[in-house]
Amino acid sequence: MLDSIPSFARLVAELAKFPGVGKKTATRLAFSLLSRPQADAEALAEAVLDLHRNIGFCSVCFHMTEVDPCPICRDPARDERLLCVVEEPQDLLAIERSRSFRGRYHVLQGVLSPLDGIGPDDIRISELIRRLRKSAVEEVLIATNFTVEGDATALYLAEQIRPLNLRVTRLAHGIPTGSDLEFIDDATVHRAVEGRREL
Repeated sequence: MLDSIPSFARLVAELAKFPGVGKKTATRLAFSLLSRPQADAEALAEAVLDLHRNIGFCSVCFHMTEVDPCPICRDPARDERLLCVVEEPQDLLAIERSRSFRGRYHVLQGVLSPLDGIGPDDIRISELIRRLRKSAVEEVLIATNFTVEGDATALYLAEQIRPLNLRVTRLAHGIPTGSDLEFIDDATVHRAVEGRREL
């Protein structure tokens, strides 16, 4: 029935492309947008366009930013000897919310996943190794998620980093296996960072 209203059906189809949003949720969101004033819809559309116009990736750490390098990379109060490697920008944000890490970051923008055709050249591993070779980093904290792909990526990174004579640590297992950092509460992330271990 709703397919007979092309504008509505198109919005539902676009909303359903988001992770965790099925057709029912997309339909509820579309009805909610329809019930709001046009100014709200225009503000939302402008915010989405601004996101794509203004946000890029830091040339140093590959975190999302509106200025390059990003504020974290430019912050002189950050400990240059500590580098935390995460899968995605949302993982960096989870660690920042925990206030347990005052070093710098490197965002891989993915994980190794041979079944999906994602190898070392498809994520930011070569940039990480180049960065480590010319930096003051002494410890690399690998904070990939506790999934099969995250663990495989952590082991691969440890093998690549060890020849550089740097300390390689991994988050403690206070985080449940199969979990994504972005969904873990701040206290658990804090304990995992504080209890990191050699890898």
